[in-house]
Amino acid sequence: MTFHPHTVQTTCASPLGTLTLAASPSGLAGLWFAGQRHWPMQLQSKQAESVWPAQPDHPVLRQTAEQLAQYFAGERTVFVLPLDLSGGTAFQRAVWQALRAISAGQTCSYSAISVAIAKPSAVRAVGAAVGRNPISIIVPCHRVLGANGALTGYAGGLDRKTALLNLETAGTANFLPLPFKSRLL
Repeated sequence: MTFHPHTVQTTCASPLGTLTLAASPSGLAGLWFAGQRHWPMQLQSKQAESVWPAQPDHPVLRQTAEQLAQYFAGERTVFVLPLDLSGGTAFQRAVWQALRAISAGQTCSYSAISVAIAKPSAVRAVGAAVGRNPISIIVPCHRVLGANGALTGYAGGLDRKTALLNLETAGTANFLPLPFKSRLL
């Protein structure tokens, strides 16, 4: 995964923990829970601001934070933001685009994504690409389940995946596979 040299960042609070947002000149390039798997190494260093300067007033970062607040308040299910997924391979970008087609309140299997991108035998590679998704929540990798409908890996943690799915199905009986962890919300 590569990022544009003029990437900027900020952080914002969420009910599930601090989020780091990153934007390139082309759009939102990253959204990670603090410390999640595949979080860019440069953000784990104390010199993160020298790598990606903090710019909380950046228009895309500001819009992202506003739309995330609406999402967590149950007021938004669709994000309207410019995205920059150019740092991934062509295969990863195809998987990430397929993820964007999964509506809030719906789930999909890794196998179904592999079929959707015309690579039906690439289920494991799809799983790897889903795990490397740089824009959590907005490119909804949390909506992908195992073939048997079981919760499987999520770079932000299975507790967060469960909370996100429960948030998106609030008021319905569509999804409650695990006990809710109250410390998250």
